[in-house]
Amino acid sequence: MKSLFDELKERGYFYQMTDEQKIREILDGEPRTIYMGIDPTADSLHIGHCFPLIVLRKMQDYGHRVIVLIGGATAMIGDPTGKTDMRKMVTQDFINHNLNSVKRIIGQFLKMDGDNPAIIVNNYDWFKDFKYIEFMREVAVHFNVNKMLASDACKTRLNEGGLTFFEMGYQLMQAYDFFYLNRHYGCVLQIGGSDQWANILAGADYGRKINNLEGKDEEAFQALTIPLLTNSEGKKMGKTEKGAVWVLKEKMSPFDFYQYFYNIQDKDVEKMLKLLTNVPLAEIEELMKGDIRVAKQKMAYEITKFIHGKDDADDALKISLEMFKQDNFDDAPSVEFAKDKLNGGIKLVDLMAEVGFFASKSEARRMIEQNAVSLNGEKVTDVDRVVTQNDFGEKGLLLKRGKKNYIKVVLI
Repeated sequence: MKSLFDELKERGYFYQMTDEQKIREILDGEPRTIYMGIDPTADSLHIGHCFPLIVLRKMQDYGHRVIVLIGGATAMIGDPTGKTDMRKMVTQDFINHNLNSVKRIIGQFLKMDGDNPAIIVNNYDWFKDFKYIEFMREVAVHFNVNKMLASDACKTRLNEGGLTFFEMGYQLMQAYDFFYLNRHYGCVLQIGGSDQWANILAGADYGRKINNLEGKDEEAFQALTIPLLTNSEGKKMGKTEKGAVWVLKEKMSPFDFYQYFYNIQDKDVEKMLKLLTNVPLAEIEELMKGDIRVAKQKMAYEITKFIHGKDDADDALKISLEMFKQDNFDDAPSVEFAKDKLNGGIKLVDLMAEVGFFASKSEARRMIEQNAVSLNGEKVTDVDRVVTQNDFGEKGLLLKRGKKNYIKVVLI
């Protein structure tokens, strides 16, 4: 049986870490306390935002105690990381409105009752009475401004017109969060997205400085980031032309959620199986050797089940299969296509033009851009979609244009 550290590493969850050996000892050893933070800047989160919660759940399942910190205080400042303008200042009422929704989202990912339930804390509870002079003398004195300005978290804002003193306070507050959770909950590891590395590392450095001054173990503060959830082209996942891939069913139905993942590019399926499901790596390897549609169905179902539960995932799968049955192979007109023309793969727009499904490649490309083309019951969203032999089942490949136009392509 693989250790937790090796399992997470093999699946691709690690991006940056302070000390690999120390983090291995934490993850593979006796139960420890680990946390991540979420700022309640919206009443929902999309799947990309929630990726760290999936990793935290795996750590919880292993037996570690996990904490999710809701940034009721830090949200009122706003993280400048990657921003060209200062974030819009929000009110306490706005944040309070979002709190319950964010807590519901956390409950979709983590175990909130039974043995080893997750803990939810709000940093507003310890910042609301922290006096300015005390904070500056106890916390701010330990931060080097030159180091802060050199971080990626500040560079974009500096290059686009300047960084306010107000925004610089965000990193100090997040750093203090780690220290507070260490002192009150024994927290030794913070995880988060790779874009948060500077802020997370600042917390580890601050905690070690205080421990060093007090003659305590400097290595009690460790930091780990995971890669941003991106597709094979490097684009962030969690967004569509119609909007974000929300994890609250009130904002996006479980069926639409399922369809989003079923319709991702073939080359992203293996990555999503590794990152967003608990399907064993050996099973994933076997799935990827077979029909890509079977792998996609497994991937979309498992992700939907994890986020929305088995009942909603079963319903989404049932609806999807019924829709696919309506796209009847037997009733579709058939056209033959030479197998040697595939040459390992052919662009869908080229195939559709060659078999006469569209008058030209440009028309085929335009119809894909208008979301009017389906391949084997799957909506095509990528104009550069490549068709391979894996797309051809025993009966061939089914193309659909609009609601009633079908054609079956058979290899010869």
